[in-house]
Amino acid sequence: MTTVALDTGVGPLLRSWRQQRRISQLELALRADSSARHISFIETGRSRPSEEMILRLADHLDIPVRERNALLVVAGYAPRYAETALDDPAMGALRDGMEQLLQGYDPYPALVIDGTYTVVAANRGIAMLLEGVAEHLLAPPLNAMRLTLHPQGLAPRIRNLRAWRADLLAQMERQIALARSAELRELYEEGAAYPVPEGADGRDEPAGPSSALSFALPLVIEYRGRVLSFVSSIATFNTPMDVTVAELAIETFLPADQETASYLRSLAS
Repeated sequence: MTTVALDTGVGPLLRSWRQQRRISQLELALRADSSARHISFIETGRSRPSEEMILRLADHLDIPVRERNALLVVAGYAPRYAETALDDPAMGALRDGMEQLLQGYDPYPALVIDGTYTVVAANRGIAMLLEGVAEHLLAPPLNAMRLTLHPQGLAPRIRNLRAWRADLLAQMERQIALARSAELRELYEEGAAYPVPEGADGRDEPAGPSSALSFALPLVIEYRGRVLSFVSSIATFNTPMDVTVAELAIETFLPADQETASYLRSLAS
């Protein structure tokens, strides 16, 4: 460790992340096999942390991969994690795997989104639900937040819009707290400002078999005169070593009742 005189830098940034996670210096030190004194010296700039120590602390503070790179750069080290474009040849195996997963999930809807809800891949089940969405929302790049909550998107057809909207916005708030993304914050404020479409007030509760669903909040949506009900599941990649991969999420929609499952299978047959 090298003593340095810094009023700003990696130390204050690490302190900010620690305080946001509501972890004391002592608790962090115990987790990272260090001492509270050592953590204090790092946070106040009295000691310059090694690259290994920064990554160890970042791991125990659950700091996103993109922000770990930023910490390393501020401390004078090279970024550890690459950020490879999804269309790069090196990502071929990843793209093929995601495509197989999405197609294998048909006829049920499934899509892949990045850290700002941009849709990077989707199957026919998603395309089906997007019938009737305004053309300007379907222009690339598609954004799942806008598609869902915009008054000219799916919102007018979501039967439990208030509950689904509140859950989606709460999910985004948790992501903002974790990633501190200005772009995600702007998207959240945009989505929160969308007016609730006319007629949504009087039909906020799911109707039919899905109303008894208690294990997860369903997405209840109208499609061609029918009411379809889904529960959503989100998967991410374990121990990502690339910024792009770290920010990808695969969302799948499982039928929440037998009527929805039967109808979707009939469309596929």
